[in-house]
Amino acid sequence: MKAIQIDEFGGPEVMSLTEVPDPEPAAGEVLVEVTRAGINFADTHVTRNDYLASQELPLIPGGEIAGRTADGSRVAALLAKGGYAQKVAVNEAVLVPVPDQVSDEQAAALLLQGLTARSVLRISARLQEGESVVVQAAAGGTGSLAVQLAKRMGAGRVIGLASSEDKRELAQRLGADVAIDSRAGDLQAAILEANEGKPVDVVLEMTGGECFEACLSALAPFGRLVTYGLASREPVEVRNADLMRTSRAIVGFWLVNLFSRPHEVREGIAELLSAVAAGELEVVIGGVYPLSEAQRAHEDIAARRTHGKLLLDPSQ
Repeated sequence: MKAIQIDEFGGPEVMSLTEVPDPEPAAGEVLVEVTRAGINFADTHVTRNDYLASQELPLIPGGEIAGRTADGSRVAALLAKGGYAQKVAVNEAVLVPVPDQVSDEQAAALLLQGLTARSVLRISARLQEGESVVVQAAAGGTGSLAVQLAKRMGAGRVIGLASSEDKRELAQRLGADVAIDSRAGDLQAAILEANEGKPVDVVLEMTGGECFEACLSALAPFGRLVTYGLASREPVEVRNADLMRTSRAIVGFWLVNLFSRPHEVREGIAELLSAVAAGELEVVIGGVYPLSEAQRAHEDIAARRTHGKLLLDPSQ
């Protein structure tokens, strides 16, 4: 089969389209023919081996897929690795049946980023009805879902951050009450203005660096900033005295830890798929790239040239 494999760590250039043996399913595993593989910003960290989990070479990246089993069943799954390929062996226990009303593209785009968006709002931020929410990268794969889910959960004012006018328009079409330029010279002031001069209750933070600092400064007493990404690759240090003085909370989130709560995973996936099937949740597909152009996809997502969810088509 064809797969994207990396034999050394680095940027997009280390990914090569390669012929590798078909995977041999172990006991309890099922072979899935992949129709769509999801691309996440975290994948750009994986290829560099600078994310939260250490990687081993050789490596086929990719953490989510949709496809078909040998009996023709349509399924989706979250993976530790191996998604950038035409076939993958998946533990039968983690296979998710895909409803007829949900396309392969929607399914592959929904699991990882949908679970992330839902979990940071419901579990980590403990969003309450009427609270204000700032969503970074509001036109991205996770952000576009978070904007919609925040509204579904009863958020009062949803403020989307995005880097272009087109992306801000998309965030507002999806339900953001206001969308502001994420590259504003004084981002803290822009957030406060967008929230009618008041500090905000919840921030979904995935950038780090100066953006993290600005969003934290715009947070109200007893507000919660949930950090779930590091797109800028600029870590931030926080002083405990500053948190005490302001009564603010910083909460970390990594999807891997959610699997210690399998009931949350099952409930979340069922809720998300049901909402998409009913037409109540829009999955924004920003582009489907041939498997052979995985390098270009990584270049585009790192350069912020994309919106919504990016996918790979292993048939090309």
